[in-house]
Amino acid sequence: MRKTWAIIGAATLTAALAACGSPSENAAQEDAGGDDLVTLRVGVNPVPHGDILNFVQENLAAEAGLNLEIVEIADYNQPNPQLAEGELDANYFQHRTFLGEWQDANPDDELVYVSDVHVERLGLYSSEHEDVADLPDGAEIAVPNDAANLDRALRTLEAEGLFTMDADAGALATENDIADNPQDITVTPLEAAQLPRSLGDVDAAVVNGNYAIEADLAASANVLAWEPDDAEDYIENYANGLVVRAEDEGDPDIARLAELLHSDEVRQYIEDTWQGVVFPVDEQA
Repeated sequence: MRKTWAIIGAATLTAALAACGSPSENAAQEDAGGDDLVTLRVGVNPVPHGDILNFVQENLAAEAGLNLEIVEIADYNQPNPQLAEGELDANYFQHRTFLGEWQDANPDDELVYVSDVHVERLGLYSSEHEDVADLPDGAEIAVPNDAANLDRALRTLEAEGLFTMDADAGALATENDIADNPQDITVTPLEAAQLPRSLGDVDAAVVNGNYAIEADLAASANVLAWEPDDAEDYIENYANGLVVRAEDEGDPDIARLAELLHSDEVRQYIEDTWQGVVFPVDEQA
């Protein structure tokens, strides 16, 4: 009986180790079984990341020898832990600034940014007002509560002349760094996914592009302003891209997926589908 359980235990351990291999290791096992497509399990926010990967899966992946298992994750808090724990081969939902913030809080789980794919512009939306000039004194404006996007939202509001930020605030400013606020604007940080639903309770909200698209805010709310996109480091800081564990940074299957995400077909799909709210960027080293 002890020998039987030992055999079963060894078989179980072997299967578990195989499941935790790198994409290329898993590919070799799949090839041995007669399957010539490498499966990559990628965590994404549903829009636009999931839409983009579904386009790749339906139109480009098989010819490149890939099969994408797309795992949709609605919030920003799960894709990095799931990748670090080996539940995903890659994720695609974040920009470098967000990854840097997460990495600082989780120094033992090293994740690597592979390449930029697209940018989602923040927009200032309102269900009640039609122009920034219509915002009354004492207006309440909701903003994303994660540090990187909170700073972006505050800079957007500053660019519209609603208040002035402290010159010493640094790269991750908060509402406490507002220095001059002549209209007595109240800034209310909320979970990014909740921002579209907050529009009935606030004067306006700065909403991430993916959540604005998902909620179809273009049809239900007014766009008062767009995030400025002319800063020198705008793309470097805020383009969304593919992220992997450090040990998989040079994996050839990940490289093939990155190439597909920068193909002319994907670029055209992004431009045609979102017409400026989301725009593709050139691959960056």
